[in-house]
Amino acid sequence: MKQKSVIVGISVGDLNGIGPEIIIKAYEDPRSLELSTPVIFASDKTMLFFKNHFKSKINFFNIESAEKAALGKVNVVNVWNEPVNIDFGKEDKKMGEYAIKSLEAATNALKEGTIDVLVTAPINKHNIQSDTFNFPGHTDFLAKALNGKSLMFMVSDELRVGLLTDHVPLKDASQTITEDLIKEKLATVIKSLKQDFGIRKPKVAVLAINPHAGDNGVIGNEDDTILKPTLEKIKSDGDLVYGPYSADSFFGSNTYKNFDAIIASYHDQGLIPFKTIAFGQGVNYTAGLDKVRTSPDHGTAYEIAGKGIADESSMKQAIVVAIKIFNHRKLHTHYSQNPLKKTSR
Repeated sequence: MKQKSVIVGISVGDLNGIGPEIIIKAYEDPRSLELSTPVIFASDKTMLFFKNHFKSKINFFNIESAEKAALGKVNVVNVWNEPVNIDFGKEDKKMGEYAIKSLEAATNALKEGTIDVLVTAPINKHNIQSDTFNFPGHTDFLAKALNGKSLMFMVSDELRVGLLTDHVPLKDASQTITEDLIKEKLATVIKSLKQDFGIRKPKVAVLAINPHAGDNGVIGNEDDTILKPTLEKIKSDGDLVYGPYSADSFFGSNTYKNFDAIIASYHDQGLIPFKTIAFGQGVNYTAGLDKVRTSPDHGTAYEIAGKGIADESSMKQAIVVAIKIFNHRKLHTHYSQNPLKKTSR
């Protein structure tokens, strides 16, 4: 299949954080434009400020809308026109408003198909809240905007971690995990591994809800009454699903390397080991939607914002992963429509 330049829409995130810096650094090398064309949703004046502040040689190409994106250029769509007062490292409600303006414009372009994929720079989950935007983060917003059932899927070259519960208080996590939720999340992960990563028969491990998988009910019974029987049902349908595994030794023993993906029961159970193993090269991918969205695996990093020392590696990887998934999906669709043609694992 003939490859084309993938149109990568980019929301700028919190302007007082490191988002604009890592976007600029990711596209300073002209070679980064060979297989993707970026469209930044911000304003030419704002991006020019960051270019000058970081003494970058990057050149921006101003366009009215994403459909006018010039191939081989770093395009900027003006989402606002007024000057913005940047105060690096400061949490500012106004910066939250600009972050949401950028995100909403980029999401609309994604829905309309004028961009192929969306890469989001880090936001501050506190200053984005308003009467019209009441979501704990990108994932939940995109699920509603794109009418899908999303799943936070942290991916790197050697590790993929999904979550049964994500931005849920720990005290509520076990009550949130039901048979229906487990089936929904695992179905999403298995489908994503097939269509997004080209794995035809994925193996998935599930981490226990309680320490030592409950120790036969001594440390809670949720693993025995909910998780184990649900996994057996899923496995009986032919999917390669294993567990629940005690989480404390699963990563240290390298057991994770035997699987194509790991499903953690709650946020920190999955993200602490993921970020320990893959920090800087990890990507947050929103699985379960009919559109592709990725982001770096870190936050706004106010403490280093404006200093020119932010590491753009995770942003670069988020762009690369978005492009790979977009192309994998095209191949998956192509071969699904032409079942006699075979693909390799």
